[in-house]
Amino acid sequence: MAHVDNDEGTRRDFLYYATAGAGAVTAGAAVWPLVNQMNPSADVKALASIRVDVSGVEPGTQLTVKWLGKPVFIRRRTQAEIDDARSVSLEELTIDAESQNANKPGTDAADENRAMDDAGEWLVMIGVCTHLGCVPLGDAGDFGGWFCPCHGSHYDTSGRIRKGPAPENLPVPVARFEGTELVLG
Repeated sequence: MAHVDNDEGTRRDFLYYATAGAGAVTAGAAVWPLVNQMNPSADVKALASIRVDVSGVEPGTQLTVKWLGKPVFIRRRTQAEIDDARSVSLEELTIDAESQNANKPGTDAADENRAMDDAGEWLVMIGVCTHLGCVPLGDAGDFGGWFCPCHGSHYDTSGRIRKGPAPENLPVPVARFEGTELVLG
C-alpha cells in the first residue's frame, strides 16, 4: 500500500493562497491610481469653500468675489431696497415660486428665502445671467437691481428676473456667516 503524504496537500493549499493574495495586492495596486485620479485636485478642493470678510461692506454697496470660477455678488441692502423687494407680489414676477425648478436650490422667488439673514440685509447670488451666462451690471436696470446688457435681462433688488429673456432668477449659493466672514461653499 502506498503511503500518502498529508503535508503535500497543505503545501499546495499554501501556494494557492499565497498566489491569490499576491494577485489581489497587485490588482489593488494597479486599480488604486485609476480610482484616485477621479478625486478632485488640491487646487479644486481649495476653491470649493472660500471665506470673505464682509465687515467693510456698507449698506447699499456690493462686493463681487470669484468662487468656483464664477462671480458672486455679495450685497448689503438698504432698508429701502429690502422694502422694495418684499413689497413685490409673487404674481407680478416673471418667474414665480411654482415655476422655479424645485431641484435647484436657491432659485426661490420669495425675497425672504433669498436673503442670508432674517432682516433681509444680506443678499448673496451667483452673478451669472441665467440667459446666456453674461455678468449683469449692478445698480442698473428698470428695477434697481442688476441689468444684463447683452440681451436686456432686468433683475430686481432681490436678484429675481423681472424683464427680458432670462429664464430663471440669479441663483443663491450655499453660504453662511461665521462672525464677520461669509463662507461660500
